[in-house]
Amino acid sequence: MKKTRDDLRAALALQRGTFVSVGVFSAVINLLMLVPALYMLQVYDRVLASGNGVTLLMLTVIALGLYALMAALDWLRGLLVIRVGEALDQQLGERVYDAAGRHGLQGGNLSSAQALSDLNQLRQFFAGSALFAFFDALWAPLYLIVLFLFHPLLGALALLGALVLLALAFVNERWSRAPLNEASALSINAGRLAQEHWRGAATIKALGMGGRLRRRWRELQDGYVDHQHLASERSVLISAVTRALRLALQSLMLGAGAWLAIHGQVSAGMMVAGSILVGRMLAPVEQVVGAWRQWSGTRIAVNRLQALLQAHPQPARGLSLPRPQGTLTVEGLTLMPPGAERPSLTNVRFELTPGEVLGVVGPSGSGKSSLARALVGLWPPRAGKVRLDGADLHGWPADELGPAIGYLPQEVDLFAGTVAENIARFGELTGGAQQAVIDAARRAGVHDMILRLPQGYDTVLGEDGGGLSGGQKQRVALARALYGEPALLVLDEPNANLDDVGEAALAETLKAWKAQGRTVVLITHRAAVLAVTDKVLVLKDGVMQKFGVTAEVMGQRRPAAKQAPRVSYSFGAEGGGA
Repeated sequence: MKKTRDDLRAALALQRGTFVSVGVFSAVINLLMLVPALYMLQVYDRVLASGNGVTLLMLTVIALGLYALMAALDWLRGLLVIRVGEALDQQLGERVYDAAGRHGLQGGNLSSAQALSDLNQLRQFFAGSALFAFFDALWAPLYLIVLFLFHPLLGALALLGALVLLALAFVNERWSRAPLNEASALSINAGRLAQEHWRGAATIKALGMGGRLRRRWRELQDGYVDHQHLASERSVLISAVTRALRLALQSLMLGAGAWLAIHGQVSAGMMVAGSILVGRMLAPVEQVVGAWRQWSGTRIAVNRLQALLQAHPQPARGLSLPRPQGTLTVEGLTLMPPGAERPSLTNVRFELTPGEVLGVVGPSGSGKSSLARALVGLWPPRAGKVRLDGADLHGWPADELGPAIGYLPQEVDLFAGTVAENIARFGELTGGAQQAVIDAARRAGVHDMILRLPQGYDTVLGEDGGGLSGGQKQRVALARALYGEPALLVLDEPNANLDDVGEAALAETLKAWKAQGRTVVLITHRAAVLAVTDKVLVLKDGVMQKFGVTAEVMGQRRPAAKQAPRVSYSFGAEGGGA
């Protein structure tokens, strides 16, 4: 937990000077809050007694000047906390974003949107008026001391009222903590389930599953609403009692002051000033009670952020390494997918040199896609190593390793933006980058198809590549994998959505890549593409069955030219990305 707290504390520590300034401003503002009571005291005890209009005028001018100063300080204090919120977002935003992304890769149950929402809640708390309530509450003892100076009875009555309000704040926190925690967890689960349903909306509609899945979401949503409703009911009750108690205490203070004034123990000015001071003393306490619910939600968000940052510490940046040439070594690789109970790969080992093309085949669930994810550094090994040019894959700085790897996953992900931006991996499209985009598209055999789009390379795609067919998305993703001439190319079922023309273009691309000395790992279930491979790896149940030269490994399994393009059942397509 130490490292986690350091992440948040380091960001807050950078704002220590700002918090000190806010504290100083709050001190002066709370001192100036005495002005109304002192003004009233002077008017009742001096002006009315003397009938001096000049004194009244001077007191009024001084009071108005102090009110103007108080307004200016309050404005500056508000600007300072706004800047604190902005600074927290700048210091923690990318850190939380990256940690949430790594959490998602490992199958975590917290979405990036939720993590960023938690950060926003933290920022809003520090940038909002709720923080002022805690600063102002620290000065309640000052008003209490003044009331005791007026008369011990007035001070005792104010102290009793403050203690009752603090007790109500404690009850409110204890009473609403459990339902708020449960509501937060149910809200996250309901949101995640809804996002999953929206992603599969087409399948849900086609198979008539909408009503049943909606009921599953409704159960979680109803649970969230019920717990939130319970917490809100309790909080509203405490707030109503607190507000009524404060008003009652002000009236009691005025009545007690009147009783003391009748018996000559305080002046009329002290009677009125005492009522004003007790209202001022109890106001921040009441605000703390009202802000406690926001603080409770913020504390839950902070706990989630702490758990996230602790589970995914910022990786140390290693020494920059030369751009890899493509020597790939897999040493006793055992891989446990996120959330799985047994490994998807066990003791897999092989080596490829630059210019070699490896075909990976095996039945469904044999671990082919798991191998692909391990080779590009998405899933860390449970045991063994994946090395590129002799260096552990997870020892490479991520921003240096990424450009050296081309990856085409089985489930293609394109992103909102232009076709060119997607191919260029959203890098700057300046100078030679534009030509590199076109070169990658030509190698992938997709250049002519892109030119036929409404705006060519500048065609804007929707979320998840909206506007392209499955085959078009796959070919654009292949161009993205080829962009920048990576040393290692990992293709997971690249011809799954390709027609004969597209598959022929893929074969030519692989031949050209091989001729340039690039290393290629090709996961496929079609024998036609295996013709361009140098070696074949056969997987079954996560265990390496065979590895060697393609002709020797395939043997009699290679189909004749006129046979169906798929290999035998033992090399069927892998489902589920396992």
